[in-house]
Amino acid sequence: MKNKDTDAPLIPAHQSVPEITLRVFVIGTILTVILAAANAYLGLKVGQTISASIPAAIISMSILRYFRNANVLENTMVQTMASVGESLIAGIAYILPALIILHAWNGFYYWQTVTVALLGGIIGVLFTIPLRRALLIDKTLRYPEGIAITNVLKASANREKSDMKSLIHGGLVGGFISLFQTGFEILTDTADFWFRSGNTLFGFSLGLSPALIAAGYIVGINVAISFLVGIAIGWLAGVPIMSWIYGIPNAASVGDATMLLYRAHIRYIGVGTMLVGSLWTLCTLAKPIAQSIFASFVSLRESKRSGAPAKLRTEKDIPINYVMWLSILMLVPIFILISNYIVPDTSGVSHTFRSILCGFSAVFVLIGGFLFCSISAYFAGLIGSSNTPVSGLLVSSLLVLCLSILAFFSTQGGMAGKEIFGVILGIGSCAIIGVAIAISNDTMQDLKVGQLVGATPWKQQLMLILGVVASAFVVPPILELLYNAYGIGGVFPHPGMNPNQMLGAPQAALMATVAQGVYTHHLAWDMLVTGAVIAVICIIIDEIAKRYATRLPVLAVGLGIYLPMSTTVPVVIGGVLSFIIQLRLDKRYGHRNAASEEKSISHRHRGLLLACGIVAGASLMGVILAIPFAIKQSSDALKIMPDEFVPFAGILGIIVTIIMCGWIYKIVMKK
Repeated sequence: MKNKDTDAPLIPAHQSVPEITLRVFVIGTILTVILAAANAYLGLKVGQTISASIPAAIISMSILRYFRNANVLENTMVQTMASVGESLIAGIAYILPALIILHAWNGFYYWQTVTVALLGGIIGVLFTIPLRRALLIDKTLRYPEGIAITNVLKASANREKSDMKSLIHGGLVGGFISLFQTGFEILTDTADFWFRSGNTLFGFSLGLSPALIAAGYIVGINVAISFLVGIAIGWLAGVPIMSWIYGIPNAASVGDATMLLYRAHIRYIGVGTMLVGSLWTLCTLAKPIAQSIFASFVSLRESKRSGAPAKLRTEKDIPINYVMWLSILMLVPIFILISNYIVPDTSGVSHTFRSILCGFSAVFVLIGGFLFCSISAYFAGLIGSSNTPVSGLLVSSLLVLCLSILAFFSTQGGMAGKEIFGVILGIGSCAIIGVAIAISNDTMQDLKVGQLVGATPWKQQLMLILGVVASAFVVPPILELLYNAYGIGGVFPHPGMNPNQMLGAPQAALMATVAQGVYTHHLAWDMLVTGAVIAVICIIIDEIAKRYATRLPVLAVGLGIYLPMSTTVPVVIGGVLSFIIQLRLDKRYGHRNAASEEKSISHRHRGLLLACGIVAGASLMGVILAIPFAIKQSSDALKIMPDEFVPFAGILGIIVTIIMCGWIYKIVMKK
């Protein structure tokens, strides 16, 4: 019999079943390493990684089925640990290669990279502990991937045929389309329609990723509208205006010229919007976070006084006093790493002043890291892990730190001859923050899964830390292997290497450009200020919209500006599709009685499961395809579409996307 309380966990708080077992640790460790390796190539090649949470859940579920007494909470623990590898590799790959690009490092130094990964990963987990209660009770946060994982786990545990049918059908469709898009390239996942009129560029891009369309279906119309506002500001209006003001860059095609404008101007507007939006969101979260921390201390005190547990099993985190003292103690290894192993000794800076700057950077890693990890965790609920702009949050933290260092140097007569010191100090410190941001985002998604299935939070948090440790020691040799095989960001370890196979590390190149731009005064400050003004306007509109029971989340608007249209447009498509279906259901059933409402809920549940299956299938296919891409040293390894027919891939992609949306509508609306 199904539980009528949809908010109740699958395993009740009063029921205790094995969660952390030897097989969980062994399977979790193996999957952590495999999924980290699978994403390393993609992170350095295209600046994107495939969220490993759903593939980890599906793979672990398949393995644990061979154990007679395995349970859903063991599966949850494996998934929790295994997903860490992808997040950690993303945090490293998005910024640390900047030190190679700047010729500060001549490879991925093993112990330095391990320490950055360990420190960033552990504080990323620790920082989400006081956030957990506040962010999980916020009903405006949908956690699309967390819900997808939960439905996969619940359907498997309950063996409900209808649920499994929707999930399997969605998974097959998502995986099949992704195979033909990313693998065979018979379909395309983007379709560009940009053209030139005089000295101005006009047009738009379509994103056709099934995973992102399904994620948009889950998050709904409010986020879709916010993305659409960002698209209109940054792309539909921003590109023509920027091309008219700054001219059209020289490029092989109009689409390439548009992307050059995006990299030089548009994305900085998005960074400015997200930076101000982050500060505002932190202000709104300050009260619930403070209440959550206070409640943790109260519970701890009551537990010590009575000698009995003060919380339900499903509400027990790692004790808040442990979290606080461990976070403070982390300052010591962070300072040692930055001062002794990151910044150069020969930098023209006195030893005392050098120690002051390194100490300030260590404190910034802790305090600034908590602030940016809070936003990253919030993004996990707002739009999901795959859409979270880890690089955007990294740019924001790097900007703040570099500007602070610049202010310190202004008291010592300026930066003359010391620019490289400031650049390396900023990038090295923010590398720790980058790992923490990526881990906190993944952690909050996993904790949402735990809440829904009834896992014990402190056990999940322990598994996350074990996952950080397991992956931290294997990440450096993986990255070093790729660097020696391909070269990174225009830097080659050996002469005569093929530049066409080089790993561009676009996110790390952006970090190097931003850090250098601060000290050479060549950063797009006008774009950052423009983004800040847009954020203020959006905040005012959002506050007014709240009175009418709707929202315009400023961070989602900033994302719509910052991310390429190929990433945001499919989320809009999915959100609009869910809105149309909801309108049709309201028209069919209305709110006449409980029976009608129950039927409407049944349709919505079917649509949610279908979308979850599509996300799961597409994500799993992405990880599978990473293997031949890495072996063949090319993302075209499985391409079968002849070059002369490439334009037809766009047309076919649009047709298949329309068919998929129509199929979702038909399945959900079926009586």
